[in-house]
Amino acid sequence: MTSTTSAPARTSAAVDLALVSAFAALAAVCSILPAINVSTFAPITLQTFGVLLAGAVLGARRGVLAILLWLALGAAGLPVFANGKSGLAVLAGPTSGYLVGFVVGVAIMGVVAELLARRGQVSNPVALFAGGLLAVLVIHVLGIVGLHLRADLDWAAAATVDGAFWIGDLIKLAATAVVAAAVHRAFPWLLRRRAA
Repeated sequence: MTSTTSAPARTSAAVDLALVSAFAALAAVCSILPAINVSTFAPITLQTFGVLLAGAVLGARRGVLAILLWLALGAAGLPVFANGKSGLAVLAGPTSGYLVGFVVGVAIMGVVAELLARRGQVSNPVALFAGGLLAVLVIHVLGIVGLHLRADLDWAAAATVDGAFWIGDLIKLAATAVVAAAVHRAFPWLLRRRAA
């Protein structure tokens, strides 16, 4: 009898496509639920969790592809952004910095996961959390830049708006670290091909 978590002989393009699609869908669902409005620009949602988890589980390349697919679906008109929004206007609006930050953040989280996989530490939630702090910082810095440029806020006002999201995003990072560590314990081969 074989284990369901044993490494496949080869990770196929079909498996990669399925994983990328699944995490794009997860990012979409996380963007919509729950929508707790704390500012006029963006609600608190679980989208940062979806983005960070894509990188932590899939690695940099597949994680970035998943988030780019989610953004492309939203740009094409599917209501997959916060508050069910869609279209190119969202990509050019006040929260555009966060959307750019998500692409960079998922890449950083993916690189962190791949480096931890090489060291045999990818199932350590503390290491994933510590490494993911840079991803969260970059997402917030780019979000502040977007608010400054696209919402005509001065830097202090943009940072104040952004401040409402920090505690929640650190909690989402902690949840990401715990979930990703469990996934990598169950499927230790998931990043092996990219980390070898």
